[in-house]
Amino acid sequence: MAVPKKRKSKSKKNMRKTTWKQKASSQARKALSLAKSILTGKSKSFVYPSISSEE
Repeated sequence: MAVPKKRKSKSKKNMRKTTWKQKASSQARKALSLAKSILTGKSKSFVYPSISSEE
């Protein structure tokens, strides 16, 4: 006969959700910072091909 699983406590659920949200927030902050540095041209991590009319 099917037996329902034990329920997990709300505190465990909230802890897992908080951890996930913190990781997502951290990644979003890093992505925004990288985008800002690329837009301002201060990024030294990327090499862009120079746009010139060499034919």
